[in-house]
Amino acid sequence: MASSPVARVVLDTSMAAPPRPEVLEAVREAWREGWAEPSGLHSEARQAASLLAAARQAVAQALGARAEEVHFTATPVTAAHGAVAALAHGRRRAGRRIVASAVERAAIHAAARHAVGDDVTLVPVDARGQVDASAMVAAVGEPGVAFAALQHANGEVGTLQPLDVVHAAARAHGVPLLVDASASLGHVPVPSAWDVLVANPGAWGGPPGVGLLVVRSGVRALLPGPEDAEPFAPGGVSVPAAFGAAVGLRAALAAQEASDRRRRALVELLRARVPALVPDVDVVGHPDARLPHVVTFSFLYVDGEALLGELDRAGFAVGSGSACTSLSLEPSHVLAAMGALTHGNIRLALHDGVTQDDVERFLAALPRAVAAVRERLGVTGL
Repeated sequence: MASSPVARVVLDTSMAAPPRPEVLEAVREAWREGWAEPSGLHSEARQAASLLAAARQAVAQALGARAEEVHFTATPVTAAHGAVAALAHGRRRAGRRIVASAVERAAIHAAARHAVGDDVTLVPVDARGQVDASAMVAAVGEPGVAFAALQHANGEVGTLQPLDVVHAAARAHGVPLLVDASASLGHVPVPSAWDVLVANPGAWGGPPGVGLLVVRSGVRALLPGPEDAEPFAPGGVSVPAAFGAAVGLRAALAAQEASDRRRRALVELLRARVPALVPDVDVVGHPDARLPHVVTFSFLYVDGEALLGELDRAGFAVGSGSACTSLSLEPSHVLAAMGALTHGNIRLALHDGVTQDDVERFLAALPRAVAAVRERLGVTGL
């Protein structure tokens, strides 16, 4: 009798986690009840508008914001692009320069360069991926700064950033702070130290096809181009996707404390065991100020894409390279900014369903996978 196939273990959920059961049900119900165009005046349209309003209110309550400050977009990238474009355009009289950390998402960097060309100051980070707070404070105090951008946490290595310090300095100079919470919202508490916030519902088990952008009242964030009732999502957004995102966020926040303890323990196990099992490996990122579910390893004498393929054949889905540029096979700008090895990396981002048995199975498979890749590269005897 043939043996049953071993179940795959998904350990790459930094951009999209498996959908929560509550999200699947919410999207199904919202599709059934909120299929109409919410701008209409008939009963079906009003029902769709009511669901969209409820989604905005739920997100606003979770973030300590107002419902009218919450905008859903087509994707997380359009949220990031829209935030940068709107701040650059709305603040153009105050200045042109954008200050950002060197480890912001590629979407933020690209949008900043598109908006202002070379007038972008990238603030360096240390070897653990944390921005130089004093350098960023000094940069936001320079004349002609339109806005600053600092992620809450890095999705590739998990390092948390000193938002409170930077936001206080930016506020003192009248400079809005754009915070990318795509890697952290739904996983750890997000402080109120932001003026504009973007996030990725997929990261907390929400549906695809929706992004989140929140703009505090009083911040001049104006998109260039034709007027639209929903400027950050011209033509409107998917009501089922927005409603599912809000339900998913509420579920993630309700489970956050217990999930933090459980996943942090699994990551601690990985951080301790991988260097003991595999020679010539570094654990990348801050040892303490970090997300509970993300860990990145750099392996010497290993090609990251080859290792990803070897682990995939063994039944494990992991990330390789930058969380936002791995599909392009470009070296990670995050790891380069940290002075870390930019080839030979794998990133794990554990979702709520990952068990200790899954982690133990991964730990058993990893040394064989690394050895196989090194052998193909002619590196043996380590």
